Amino acid sequence: MPELPEVETVRVGLLPVLEGRKFTKVELRRGDLRVAFPMDFAKRLTGRRVVRLWRRAKYLLAELDRGETLVIHLGMSGRLSVGAEGTGKHDHVLMQTDAPARIVFTDHRRFGLMTLIVTAKLDADKLFNGLGVEPLSGEFDAAYLARVLKGKKTPIKSALLDQRVIAGLGNIYVCEALFRAGISPRRLAAKVKAIAPLVAAIKAVLRDAIKAGGSSLRDYKKADGKLGYFQHHFAVYDRTGEPCPKKGCGGTVKRLVQSGRSTFYCPTCQK
Repeated sequence: MPELPEVETVRVGLLPVLEGRKFTKVELRRGDLRVAFPMDFAKRLTGRRVVRLWRRAKYLLAELDRGETLVIHLGMSGRLSVGAEGTGKHDHVLMQTDAPARIVFTDHRRFGLMTLIVTAKLDADKLFNGLGVEPLSGEFDAAYLARVLKGKKTPIKSALLDQRVIAGLGNIYVCEALFRAGISPRRLAAKVKAIAPLVAAIKAVLRDAIKAGGSSLRDYKKADGKLGYFQHHFAVYDRTGEPCPKKGCGGTVKRLVQSGRSTFYCPTCQK
């Protein structure tokens, strides 16, 4: 599933053809993705102008004139492409803007989401109600993380993946951030002492990934169709059995399963 850096990369790629632009034509090739499209979805989008294109957690939000917001979630395999032909059997939504540009939403597994929500009610909607802070915001600091981890008896990795704690963090970047901070994913959240280094590591790995265009592991591509390349910089993720890249460590990257998710770490230098 695309995580925060991938969604942010897509947002940046769409800015020139969406923000400030008007939808001139919208075509649906099916009636649903993981849920049905809202009634008259294509008609309600056509002629509307995008006044702001932003991101919340792993969602793209195109705030429209006249008080509604287009919400997009890429799901497991969703992709938004600028200038694509839109002729494939998994190309489910075609959107034309007055840039002019054609944006195609492709989703092989149909776990993605497109819906319209009244802008004033976004925070109260079930998709966003209860989401934690954005990890790249000023709200996410050592004081905040220490407060939300206090008393938590779950492993630190599980705590960081809780979207009610931090919005948008996913498996890849939590593994990488814990490695950078030298913290074992097994350590109980309440017993983590290196709070400030962990916050710094989370912010740094997300910024590095965004700069690299995200990580292309399966279906993810940037809006221009190119691959991200942060996967070439993974320190531990998906590197089971390889030497730890930390100078002087001498350990080996291991894999374990936590809450049904693969965790990659170095048991030698992550304590």
